[in-house]
Amino acid sequence: MTPDIAIVLSIIFVAVVLFIWERFSVDTVSILVMIALMATGILTPEEGFAGFNNSATLTVGAMFVISAAVFKSGIMNNVSRILTKAGRTNFSLCLLFIMLISGGISAFINDTAVVALLMPVVIQVAKNASISPSKLLMPLSFGALLGGVCTLIGTSTNILVSGIAEKQGLPAFGMFEMAPAGLCFLAAGTIYILVAGQFLLPSRKANIDPADDFEMGKYLAEIILLTNSKSAGKTIETCPLTKDFDIEILQVTREDGVVEFPRPSTLLKAGDLLKVRCNIDKLKQLAVRVGIQVKGDTLHETTKNLALYETLVTPDSEFIDHSLAELEFKQTYTGASVLAIRSHGNIIHEKIAHTPLKSGDILLMRSDKQAIHLLSQSKNLLILNEFEQKKTNLKKVIATLAIVFAAMAVAAVGVMPIVLSAAIGVILLIMLGILKPEEAYQAIEWRVIFMLAGVLSMGAALEKTGAATLLGQYIKDTIGNYGPLAVLSAFFLITSLLTNIMSNNATAALLAPIAIVTAEGMGVSSRPFLMAVAFAASMSFMTPIGYQTNTMIYGPGNYKFRDYLIVGTPLNILVWLLAMFLLPKIFPF
Repeated sequence: MTPDIAIVLSIIFVAVVLFIWERFSVDTVSILVMIALMATGILTPEEGFAGFNNSATLTVGAMFVISAAVFKSGIMNNVSRILTKAGRTNFSLCLLFIMLISGGISAFINDTAVVALLMPVVIQVAKNASISPSKLLMPLSFGALLGGVCTLIGTSTNILVSGIAEKQGLPAFGMFEMAPAGLCFLAAGTIYILVAGQFLLPSRKANIDPADDFEMGKYLAEIILLTNSKSAGKTIETCPLTKDFDIEILQVTREDGVVEFPRPSTLLKAGDLLKVRCNIDKLKQLAVRVGIQVKGDTLHETTKNLALYETLVTPDSEFIDHSLAELEFKQTYTGASVLAIRSHGNIIHEKIAHTPLKSGDILLMRSDKQAIHLLSQSKNLLILNEFEQKKTNLKKVIATLAIVFAAMAVAAVGVMPIVLSAAIGVILLIMLGILKPEEAYQAIEWRVIFMLAGVLSMGAALEKTGAATLLGQYIKDTIGNYGPLAVLSAFFLITSLLTNIMSNNATAALLAPIAIVTAEGMGVSSRPFLMAVAFAASMSFMTPIGYQTNTMIYGPGNYKFRDYLIVGTPLNILVWLLAMFLLPKIFPF
């Protein structure tokens, strides 16, 4: 083993630990890997930053924009109607429609975006049909994952593996080259959910009132500032209520009936009616405080302008790793207050403003329509208990569909590579006014772009230093004696296990170069090995952290970690066994 190989393997080992630890975001770790490889001299700056100019990275960026155009056109409105009707008719029929619709759309549109779009619909269907959301959300995620492996553009992982193959002088994946095997996986997964999965899926009680779900019954109250109150005449940030009791003032109603959404600089006056959030112990202390009259629990009182909302921190949210205080949330979104946070099964009531947010966290918010509309326009939070149908513009729908299908068709028949056809499609969408330039920029998940660029440097270092060859030779010597099918099985299993505990794209970038050199060492085609890596990296069912869509449904479905093991492990074993039968037949050695 050369010193360069030792350095590369050490950097990758540390990266894998950081990916699993999740102390830092995936894109941060990926860029750290890139910088480390350049700083140690393994890669030149040109080689290190080449990932930003890679066809896979550019294609993924273009597909984000195309996905945004499809959703904006209002094409998806009929989907909600179909699911709602199926949910009211029959539970099994509803499951079938969820699997097929999410899988069918994800074959052509980014699967994370598909789940983000359909999740509020599925939650509403569950409420209307008196079905626990936990019975429907996991099939939604699994259907999207299974559909994403049916085409080249179904998931960024497929595009990434194809780009790695192309860089190694191998043919890129065809647009529908994965479809025969992918459709079999989708069909098998759908049958599994209908026959066995629906009985394994948990049935968690769904509270009709979001406040009950967040155990908020004792946390909101109304107090009146009397004339002898020490807080009267002081601003919110300096008054004893906030300094001594650490309570949050959500709303101020003046004696003349004027309602104000407080800022730190808001001046409190005698006679003000304050809606506050605090626990029961602090409420008892307030009750004996001179100059304060407690009116009692007012959470369930209806107000003319305010309502409770459940909102999800999206995977590409700018809120991730930041607290509400750091984001100046109350100053930016006047009229909205966060009452509680559900993070990986834990409900947080205290020090909410200083709690760093994570992808998949659910925020219980009390907000007026204006603030919640402003939040819904951003990519930071997804409103779960309110489905907003986009206005359908028939001309834009036709134009969007024509551009999308044309981009796929010319790539499928080999007229031009997908990166070029997708880029042309983006330009046409902007020129025709279907998307504004700023909407196109906002549609791109920049975290994914930086992550892809970073993990591509990892594959480049493995190939340049000979580390991939060394590892490939080891696999050949230890497993190769049992034949190529055994090696194929090993690659699928290792990829599947790794992608359940770390980034799917990082897993694919790590194993794809090794798969290529292993196949070359055995004198067989690398195609089935690359397909095993691509399929296994995208079919992550056993944990909530293996894939973004699984993380997104974790909170709304009120799932526990073991739920994924119970429902997802048999499905992962099923697709592994099916892959061993299908891949050698469709992609011969």
